[in-house]
Amino acid sequence: MRLWSLHPKVLDRQGLLACWRESLLAQKVLRGETRGYRNHPQLLRFRAAPDPLAAIAGYLSALADEAERRGYSFDRAKIGPGRPQRQIPLHRGQLAYEWEHLKRKLARRDPERLDELERIAFPDPHPLFEIVDGGIADWERPSGN
Repeated sequence: MRLWSLHPKVLDRQGLLACWRESLLAQKVLRGETRGYRNHPQLLRFRAAPDPLAAIAGYLSALADEAERRGYSFDRAKIGPGRPQRQIPLHRGQLAYEWEHLKRKLARRDPERLDELERIAFPDPHPLFEIVDGGIADWERPSGN
C-alpha cells in the first residue's frame, strides 16, 4: 500500500489509479470493514488525525479532482462523508523520500513521464498535508525500489 504524500498531479496514470484503489482500501480499513491491512504503517497518520474518516475522505477527494482534470472518471460516491478541518503535518524529508521513490518507479515504467517531471526541483505535497521540518517518517519503510 502506498498512500502518496506527493500531490496527485505528479503521479503517472498507473500511480494515480493504484493510489485510488489503495486509498479506497485504506478507507475500508479505517471504517473497520476489512481485517487485512489493519496495522499497515501508512495508516498511522490518518489514525492520528482528529477525524480519520474525514482525513481519508479529503485524501480521496484530491485524487478524484486530479482524475477529473485528466479526463478520468473516479466514482466519488465511494468517498465517505466529511472533509478534514485541518491539514496533517508532513515532514519535508518524507516528501523528498517519496519524490525519489516515485522517480525510481517512473524510470522503469514511464521514462517519458519522468522526463516531464525533471524540471520540478521539489514537488508540492498532496493538499491534505502541510510541510513541516523533519526527516523520513517513523512509519516509512525505506527500500531501494
